[in-house]
Amino acid sequence: MNYLSQLLIVGAGGFIGSAMRFVVSSSVQRMIAPSLMPYGTLVVNVFGCLAIGLLGGLAESRYVLEPGQRLFLMAGILGGLTTFSAFAFESLALVQDGALMKATFNVVAQLVLGFGAAIAGYAMTRAL
Repeated sequence: MNYLSQLLIVGAGGFIGSAMRFVVSSSVQRMIAPSLMPYGTLVVNVFGCLAIGLLGGLAESRYVLEPGQRLFLMAGILGGLTTFSAFAFESLALVQDGALMKATFNVVAQLVLGFGAAIAGYAMTRAL
């Protein structure tokens, strides 16, 4: 499968996942009552992590997904739904490979640098 085909498969899945994120997150947020706590995002992230764990486990242990299907479901739909699921699955893979230090670094770096980048980006807009 060539790169353009892979890109189109991931993009199509990403569209579906992004739409799902909007629907699920906003629905959950409305059901729980307007709150400053982003429960909708929490639900989407936890669901995405569960789904990518299930699909990844099935793909590796039972070989039930072809490469194109994996791209569509895992990188596309779940990537569009939440990149947190990819982060969780990649960290899990590092732990399973016995690379505990790399897994720990990945978790800390993603959280600290990601949060720090959000703070920095926000601060930059204030300086304009």
